[in-house]
This record gives sequence, structure tokens and C-alpha cells, in this order.
Amino acid sequence: MQKKINWGIIGLGKIANKFAADLQLSTISKLYGVASRDIAKAENFATHYNSTKYFDSYEALADDPEIDVIYIATPNSFHYENTIMCLKKGKAVLCEKPMGIDAKQVKQMIAEAKLRNVFLMEGIWTRFIPATQKLIEILNKKTIGELRFIRADFGFKADTNPEGRVYNKKLGGGSLLDIGIYPIYFSLLTLGIPSEMKVMARMTPTDVDAYCSMLFDYDNGAKASLESTIEADTPTEAFIYGENGSIQLHTRFHHTEKMTISRNGEKEVLDIKYQGNGYSYEIEEVNKCLLNYETESTKLPLSMSIHLITLIDRVKKEIGLIYE
Repeated sequence: MQKKINWGIIGLGKIANKFAADLQLSTISKLYGVASRDIAKAENFATHYNSTKYFDSYEALADDPEIDVIYIATPNSFHYENTIMCLKKGKAVLCEKPMGIDAKQVKQMIAEAKLRNVFLMEGIWTRFIPATQKLIEILNKKTIGELRFIRADFGFKADTNPEGRVYNKKLGGGSLLDIGIYPIYFSLLTLGIPSEMKVMARMTPTDVDAYCSMLFDYDNGAKASLESTIEADTPTEAFIYGENGSIQLHTRFHHTEKMTISRNGEKEVLDIKYQGNGYSYEIEEVNKCLLNYETESTKLPLSMSIHLITLIDRVKKEIGLIYE
């Protein structure tokens, strides 16, 4: 009989609910513990998702010897301290993106995981969505030839409450960290690390970015045009243009279920569905790594998280976005 992987969840907001629902789809995952500073919230969450235990302290959850891996779903600014705490207690960690506020934090988190020989992965569910897997296969086959340029956007109209998660600087708010990370990750996945960038942004009264426009340039001449905003609902699509055709990832591109490949005047539409909310694929990746005693994923290695946050830091510097 295959070993069950006992999961814990720290931070019980919207994304944690979706994640917990998808844990139920896994035959080898068990939601063993959930934690919130509000014990009533933890109890309600545990009841709804059939968690074995619930806690009013993140530390108490991390101390439970039965928990194998902890999913960290707290606001951006708490990812570092929550992850370090869990790693120091010997727990494997799946930390929701962005893993840290800056490269210094991410490098320290990775160093801690390596020091203790414990699994760590950034929660970029996009990498494990079936359509993304198919896209990588198509690109590896050079189906549309050498890539020339890409476009990707992500925008939604957020609640402008200055104390809310998206506008609050102390919570790591702004479009760049919250959703701009997806177009940037898409550019890394398809074109790699740019040599130059040009960036423009519009800031909010709370001093985070409400809109960010990025143009990346690559040594081979390829280009990436990327946008993020919390001011408006945008198409949230991605396009890849090669010398022999193009690929469209339909909305929302970061967890798309539809791709259109255009070549020689002909179009091929691929419908690639995912189960549940789409988080089960990254869950199974973590399960696989833990069962194989691996400390990082080969599909989403820790080096990718360093490249990603380093790019984000470059963008932050260009627009004058500084987090404490």
C-alpha cells in the first residue's frame, strides 16, 4: 500500500480553499492539519475540507510530527518567515509564489532547505498545468521554428482598499508580485533570461504598481512584451510567434485549457482540460518528489525561482518599487 503524504496548510484564504479542494482529488494526499491565527476560521476550514487537525498557530502545525509537507498560502510579505520557520523544523515546503519579496530572501530560503536537506518548491502551478506541459513539448519539437517574440498580459480590477492584500505595500501588494510574475515566468519558460529590459509603471497612492509594462530583449534578437495591472480586466492571453507560425494560449493563459497553433494559413485548436481547480498537478509533483526523496523538482528547480525573482528585482529597480 502506497504511503500517504500528510499535508499541512498555513494561511487559509481564497487560494488555500482551492488548493485544499484539489488535495481531495489525490489518492495519496491527506489534509492532516490547517492553521490560522483565528482558531474559529481554522476549525471551519478543517471541517469543510476534512482535515485531521487544526491549529491557531503556524508553529504548532509545523511542530506536528505527522505532517510531511506544508503549503504556505499567507500574503506575499510573510512567505519568507513562514518558510524559514517550517524548514528549520525539518518540514518540506511548497511556498505559494512569489517565494520571497526579493532575491536575497529566496536565496536564504534555498540555502536553509539545502542545509537541512529538505524539499522546497515555489508554487507556480502554471508549470504543471497539462496545457503548459503540451506547450513545452510543442516548443521542443520546433513546431513553429525559432521563436521571434512573445506577448503576455494579466490584468484584473482589484478592490482599491489600501489595507487589502493587493494595494497594501506591507503585504507585498502591487500588480508585479501578485500577477506580473505570470507573464515574466512565461517569458523565462519560452525565451530564457533577457539581456536588456525597458519598463514603465503607474504607481498607486499606497506606492505599489497599479500597472507595469515590460519589454525584454534577448541576445538572439527575440523580444517579449509583457503587461500586468490591477486597474482593469484585460484579456490575460499569451502569444508566441516563431519563424514558421504562432501559438495562442487562450485566457487565462497561466492555466489555459485551450491553445491555437497557426501554421501555413491553417489553425489547429487543442482543448486540454484539467481536473478540479488545476492545483492537483503541482500537488502530485510534490508528492512524487517526496516519495523519491528528492529535495527539489526537476520541472521547477530552485534555480528557476532564483532567475524569476532576479528578473522581478530588476523590474522593481527600474520602476522604483521598494518593499521594506
